[in-house]
Amino acid sequence: MQPLRQLLRDASMPAVLAGIIATLVSFAGPLVIVFQAASALPPAQLASWVWAIAIGSGVLGVALSLRYRVPVVIAWSIPGSVLLVSMLPTVDFAVAIGAYVVASAIILLVGVSGLFDKLIARLPPAIPAAMLAGILFGFATRLFVGMGSQPVLVLSMFTMFFIGRRWFARYAVVAVLLVGVLVAFASGQVSGTVPGLQLTAPVWVTPRFEWQAAINIGLPLVVVALTGQFMPGIAMLRSSGYAQPASGPLVAWSAAGSALLAPFGCHGLNLAAVTAAICTGPEAHEDPARRYVAGVSGGMLYLLLGCFAGTVLALFAALPPELIATLAGLALFPTIANALSAAVAEPGQRDAALVTFIVSASGMSLFGLGAAFWSLLLGMAAHGLLQHRRRALATAVQRT
Repeated sequence: MQPLRQLLRDASMPAVLAGIIATLVSFAGPLVIVFQAASALPPAQLASWVWAIAIGSGVLGVALSLRYRVPVVIAWSIPGSVLLVSMLPTVDFAVAIGAYVVASAIILLVGVSGLFDKLIARLPPAIPAAMLAGILFGFATRLFVGMGSQPVLVLSMFTMFFIGRRWFARYAVVAVLLVGVLVAFASGQVSGTVPGLQLTAPVWVTPRFEWQAAINIGLPLVVVALTGQFMPGIAMLRSSGYAQPASGPLVAWSAAGSALLAPFGCHGLNLAAVTAAICTGPEAHEDPARRYVAGVSGGMLYLLLGCFAGTVLALFAALPPELIATLAGLALFPTIANALSAAVAEPGQRDAALVTFIVSASGMSLFGLGAAFWSLLLGMAAHGLLQHRRRALATAVQRT
């Protein structure tokens, strides 16, 4: 009872609201990408997927925030979701589940062994950033495709996004969703009736392991999780003044949760970065020691929405597909901008980063392995050759 009493003493309205808003932002944007990635799955499996990522995010967010008294915000992998949009239609879902388990096991090993900080330090930052930008780039361009058939809807959402980015950046995606829904209602494009509340039953899928899927899906999921989610998530906590907890336990617990929930559709849980900023800053509470309440309240809302995942998905299904595509694309704009900025930040790594970006965005496939894997391999090869050439030139200059 002591932790509960402490939580009630530390609770404040700003912190509770910060956690609620962070969770609503996650459902307003990133969830739409999962909705598209799993569009070919039966409704029960799609609902189970959303149940798994929401319940996992909620349980881990509440438990870790209470354990460390830090606003730990857990979410599902956004770039991983985008990666699966093109991958899932090409593989059996049980095989994809096997790849999820492999990816989670690798990340768990990295977290338990303490290798996370060492791996991140040795990996050229431009390469994973360029791979991430390439994965997201092709997906984000789809928002402009809908402009031909739905110009008023798409342009209204597009305009609201940049108005929001100018005056209320943290809540821009929520504003875009509200504007899109209002325009769709006004133009009579919302179909069906309002669904009733119904508890979601998780669906078990027995994993099937294939080495091609482990490399093609599992390896990219590991890379984008470590570099595109955990690294900025840890940086967000550190920049907000939280020196503890260490990165290893956060990585390990997230991976363990991902592995346990993978058979129900969870493709990966990790630290949030963008939505975490809502909970880690002074807006949540002036006292950093009391901001952990935001992580708890956000996790509780995750649990509630996860229990009714089927109802949430039914609400999204009633909306025009152009609205969903536009919302998903706009939600990725900040992540793409940050990834591109990191990819070209270091002049000596730009050529290799460009190779990585182009291959990743191309959607190519070779020997059964997809663009994400080849972009990482070819980008690292280009980086190695260029660095070897520079070292050779530097040695020659020194000798003369």
